[in-house]
Amino acid sequence: MALCVIGLAGSALAQIGRVGGSVKDSKGKPIAGATVTAQNPNASPSSFTTKTDKNGDFSIMGMSNGVWTFTAAADGFAPSSGKLNVATISSNPPVDFTLKPGEGAAGGTFAGVNTKELQGELSAADALFNQKQYQQAIDAYQAILKKAPTLTVLNLQIGAAYRNMKEYDKALAVYNDVLKTDPNNEQAVVAIGMTDLEKGDLAAAEETLTKAAQSLSATREVFYSLGEVKFAKGETDEAAKWYQKASDTDPNWGKPLFKLGLVALNKGDKAGALKYLQKVVDVDPNSPEAAQAKAVIAQLQQG
Repeated sequence: MALCVIGLAGSALAQIGRVGGSVKDSKGKPIAGATVTAQNPNASPSSFTTKTDKNGDFSIMGMSNGVWTFTAAADGFAPSSGKLNVATISSNPPVDFTLKPGEGAAGGTFAGVNTKELQGELSAADALFNQKQYQQAIDAYQAILKKAPTLTVLNLQIGAAYRNMKEYDKALAVYNDVLKTDPNNEQAVVAIGMTDLEKGDLAAAEETLTKAAQSLSATREVFYSLGEVKFAKGETDEAAKWYQKASDTDPNWGKPLFKLGLVALNKGDKAGALKYLQKVVDVDPNSPEAAQAKAVIAQLQQG
């Protein structure tokens, strides 16, 4: 998976996460009709699915900030996956796939699988997830995995569904299975930490996320999640340090700025809180945090 920088045109698109790219074979020939999925269990909607055009190009619009996993699949080729930290305000690099022929018989990894039907099944499963019909979504994702076991990214969706059902042990089991095959999957590591937090095991959550934060490749998601653990423990100064690190990593992300505003409020620093909350509105205006920030700002200004 190769990445190179491109820009976005127009101020309207600057507030909507858009990612484009291409799917080609090992000889550089475009693959038309390839299925491309983008998934982020922590986003809403959490998944997008599209197909490449006759030139092998695709585009997905409407994505929120966060780390998304992209997977490209086509008949006769082994699927390929990669991650991208999507920003809704700055330019996003393209996601370009080079698919290799599948091993063995002519259908390769997806032998016997109708990719058009697979795309429909993925969309239906995602719709169930987004409609909060989590058990039905789990059943649908598991049925897809039986047909296309290489789409292991679906396990992150299954884990997220279990978390939403408060079946934390099942979620942890799924995430740990992901790490058995992909030990460097940071999304699974963060999910384990946050599941432990939701479960009430703050010590386990802190241990997992502190270790992840020490990695040279640690992302904003790790720093923010560790801040959430510290905040839950009442260690607001430590929480602020990690929220700030998450914000420094991505200045256009509203979530850590909103939490920094809450930390300031907890300290009685109204001016500081207003500064952070207004910044949320300025840099991430379409986020849920921006809507919350506007409401808090209105309350503070009335008080």
